[in-house]
Amino acid sequence: MKINTHILKNGIRLIHQQVESPAAHFGIIVNTGSRDELPKEQGIAHFIEHVIFKGTKKRKAYHIISRIEDVGGEINAYTSKEETAVYASFLNKYYDRSMELISDILTNSTFPDRELDREKEVVLEEINSYKDSPSELIFDDFDELLFDGHPIARNILGTPELVKSFTREDIFRFLQNNYHTDQMVLSSVGNISFEKFLNLAEKYFGDIPAHLRTRKRLLFDHYTPGIRRVKRDTFQTHCVIGNIAYNSKDKKRMGMVLLNNILGGQSMNSRLNLALRERHGMAYNVESNYTSYSDTGQFNVYFGTEHENLERALKLITKEFRLLKNKELGTLQLSKAKRQLIGQIALSSENRDDLMLTLGKSFLLYNKVDSLPKIYQKIEAITGKELQEIANEIFNESRLSTLIYE
Repeated sequence: MKINTHILKNGIRLIHQQVESPAAHFGIIVNTGSRDELPKEQGIAHFIEHVIFKGTKKRKAYHIISRIEDVGGEINAYTSKEETAVYASFLNKYYDRSMELISDILTNSTFPDRELDREKEVVLEEINSYKDSPSELIFDDFDELLFDGHPIARNILGTPELVKSFTREDIFRFLQNNYHTDQMVLSSVGNISFEKFLNLAEKYFGDIPAHLRTRKRLLFDHYTPGIRRVKRDTFQTHCVIGNIAYNSKDKKRMGMVLLNNILGGQSMNSRLNLALRERHGMAYNVESNYTSYSDTGQFNVYFGTEHENLERALKLITKEFRLLKNKELGTLQLSKAKRQLIGQIALSSENRDDLMLTLGKSFLLYNKVDSLPKIYQKIEAITGKELQEIANEIFNESRLSTLIYE
């Protein structure tokens, strides 16, 4: 399917893919996240994601939600370290309604004090819920260990004390300082022509005053490996082990994606799942993850196990690291791994709301989108030698950090 792009006069970029489907997906993705917060603003990007639905100059909170849900659609949002998105899924005939609503939310939110106070309680409960889940909390604590002292290290949810302190003025200040038109993408996947999508975008977003980014992010340029043990009253020992990795524009990024998928990706036949769960029954959940940022990245392995199995599980993981470092993948192994990753990407592209977000994020970061055949070509071009070089860089034992909840 053809992908169309355009840039409005105010710098907002558009990307649209027309598909034959009764359902459509549209969203705005902003190149702003928790790493853009000042120390006293920690958690405000995520808090804005909550309160942006709580009232505009012409709608109350109930009318915002009902505007989409009354016609069977859904509206949602998320905040990450580097981006914020507001998006909706709906029937094609409601494009106008959905784009107008998201424009209203983006440009006319009033953040009433009464709603702010109510939503603070909701976020505080979210923070408490997170603290009760060690298998989730450990990833945030690992960020603090890995990116010590840098804004990337900070928890996206913030702290209870800071969340309680946020005011309308704080929110408007953050928006003014971080929501820039040249750092926004309107992304769409649905059964309307690009001409109609462009007209709607001009209608609802074209009059937003140009507001261009001038401030640069604080780059991450230091890393000191560390080991930290934390006493927690849990039935399992939880552990994350990892290293910094390649940024979003590094040539080795795709190789890292493939290597991560081989080691501990989503499939049941990943090396770590076979080693820890299937052969030894030592873990219900074991996974590896690779996340790339604009200037750095992170690789980690997470597992939960019985307290007495911790050291043995770490030895098994280290063994898998060494196998990938010391032995180049054979032709058949490499071909199988590539087929698996290509198949996963092909299947995920069938999820149209994920596709819409993927298109938007790619256009936001790279100002282009590779077609699926182009992505497949990049995967096929990866050699066993490249994967071995990546493994020796990322799995270097002297560079690994470890966090243990015991």
